Amino acid sequence: MSNLRTIAVIGGGISGLSTAYALHEQAAAAGIPIRCTVVDSAPVWGGKIITHRIGDLVTEAGPDSFLSQKPAGLELCDKLGLTDQLINTNETGKRASVYSRGRLHELPEGLVMIAPSQLGPFLRSGLLSLAGLARMGLDLAVPVKRSQDDESLASFFRRRVGRQAFERMIEPLMAGIYAGDAEQMSLQATFPRFVELEQQYGSVIRGMMASRKDGPPATRSGPKRTMFISLKNGLSDLVAALVHRLTDQGVTLRGNCVVDALRVRSHQPGRWMYDVILHDGSALSVDSLVLATPAYVSAELVRPLTPIAGGLLEMIPYSSTATIAMAYPRAAVSSAAEGFGFVVPRAEGRDLIAATWTSLKWPHRAPPDQLLVRCYVGGVGREAILQLDDQALVARVREELASMCGVTAKPGFVEINRWTRAMPQYTLGHLERLNQIEAALSRYGGLVLTGAGYRGVGIPDCIRDGALAAERVIRYLSGERS
Repeated sequence: MSNLRTIAVIGGGISGLSTAYALHEQAAAAGIPIRCTVVDSAPVWGGKIITHRIGDLVTEAGPDSFLSQKPAGLELCDKLGLTDQLINTNETGKRASVYSRGRLHELPEGLVMIAPSQLGPFLRSGLLSLAGLARMGLDLAVPVKRSQDDESLASFFRRRVGRQAFERMIEPLMAGIYAGDAEQMSLQATFPRFVELEQQYGSVIRGMMASRKDGPPATRSGPKRTMFISLKNGLSDLVAALVHRLTDQGVTLRGNCVVDALRVRSHQPGRWMYDVILHDGSALSVDSLVLATPAYVSAELVRPLTPIAGGLLEMIPYSSTATIAMAYPRAAVSSAAEGFGFVVPRAEGRDLIAATWTSLKWPHRAPPDQLLVRCYVGGVGREAILQLDDQALVARVREELASMCGVTAKPGFVEINRWTRAMPQYTLGHLERLNQIEAALSRYGGLVLTGAGYRGVGIPDCIRDGALAAERVIRYLSGERS
């Protein structure tokens, strides 16, 4: 076909695969014939989404769930025929806890999303002192910040609810999501909803109470979903379904294929051809190119085209983490493990960021006579522990579990997954940097960036951003055809 348009997606994680899926969906709707190729340096697809099945145990090396409140994940599962495989978290009398001052304090469900929408249970939790609770209540009287300047998460929450509430409640929950340092994290890029609440209601607490009174926004029809959801046999089933659908659509998937460089050619103003130079010396020439790689990888690829964009992309930092999964005889730890798990404030000075009682939180993760736990270490300012070898790392994590919740039994199964430079950090000025990157790349029509490094780190965020990247590509190609 003379009007066939070619597209390459570099990066085969959830962002790249979702982009390729959306490209075919949107191209078909627009009547544009395309040929799409997805390239990744790894031999397997899915990036950080990796499920291991060892006997009756199901472990996740990377993310173990996604938010049901963000519709992109549920919608993609529905399109791929996975809706009947979605599972809610288990019903349990207790949810998550915070380890603070030597013991675990249960968090009401209303606090899990980093805001006290249920004040009664929170006041009874014992997490804050009377002085801390009083200072938190002053959020109702603290003046609204009128400046439009970006503010760190730490600065915002200390200003609104006080130091103690920030250190003992907000910071550990945030660290469990971003593995970052709240002193450096941009509020506008991570939790813009709190900016809106302050501006609209003059108080975070007042805003959250009003939101709860108004009720949740309308959701899609179907079974009731808990806040976090997963797939019965693990999140890798999402990747497998995507790969299968893309293959059926004629998408070329080239794994174990390293990209060395990009070249750009133009035969007339506003029209480009992108040459993707592969490690074996061959080249893939396409009309449009999507980089779904980490920001620091994209930085090296675009630097020859625009040093400004390369430098700005390199300014997006990434933290390193590790997950340690361990299975115990259920009888040996049943008295120590309650609820879904716990998070640990940075103020405690511990190596453990968080722990999830995986088989208590999710069905189908371990036999009834075993308990599966997953521990998180590393993150900004706490990466020294990652220098330990595997044996020492497991020993240190076991020491933490023993001292925090009394788990002294020896695990019968251990799995370690190390993630180097894996978690992007949305530091102060992040959104402005994204605008500057867009401006620096604006002359290269058809070159689009997507991925966790930009507008959301969760699975639904990546799926949504991939769809938006596809939309930009299709608009560009539509303009070429006309």
